[in-house]
Amino acid sequence: MKIALFGSTGSIGSRILSEALARGHQVTAIVRDAAHAGNKRPNLEFKTGDVLKPESVAAATRGSDVVISAYGPGTGDANQIATAAQALVEGVGANQPMRLIVVGGAGALKVAPGVQLVDTPDFPPAYKKLALAHRDALDILRKAPLDWTYASPSAEINPGARTGKFRLGGDALLRHAGGSSISAEDFAVALVDELERPAHSRQRFTVGY
Repeated sequence: MKIALFGSTGSIGSRILSEALARGHQVTAIVRDAAHAGNKRPNLEFKTGDVLKPESVAAATRGSDVVISAYGPGTGDANQIATAAQALVEGVGANQPMRLIVVGGAGALKVAPGVQLVDTPDFPPAYKKLALAHRDALDILRKAPLDWTYASPSAEINPGARTGKFRLGGDALLRHAGGSSISAEDFAVALVDELERPAHSRQRFTVGY
């Protein structure tokens, strides 16, 4: 497939990039300045674009089969996550038919009836604003008139091993004996699996051990 990828330099996005290329997909990494992009690889090109601007999203993704966003604001304003979600909806919407897959957070996953992880007393305060912004982004997608999928990792996602062994869930947080976790490598496997064999159109799904 022809994939347009935002956030290709991040911890999760870089692994999605590698996984997609390893499976033979053509990837256009959309970055702030393509002139200063990373190393070229087969089936990889770089294009300049701004995930916060609908018109830039539309121009940069035109001709793609699917748009994947692993965008994160880094140390910037967490509210940009919702801004990016709206820009993606409008920009991808201008290029229909085209699928949109967004990497989200775990905060809006349910841990009990009517209770989301972000609303639990022990949720780390340092991550709360980011988690709430991801929840806002999910709400934006749920109102979007296009084929979207929102992929949530488990509570902890870090670089690790690519095992290819994990579980998929829906709106509830996946737990195991040691907590709730997934490696960034296995999350990328699950996301590209979803790309190749769509099973969660207009839905959120989660990945965990």
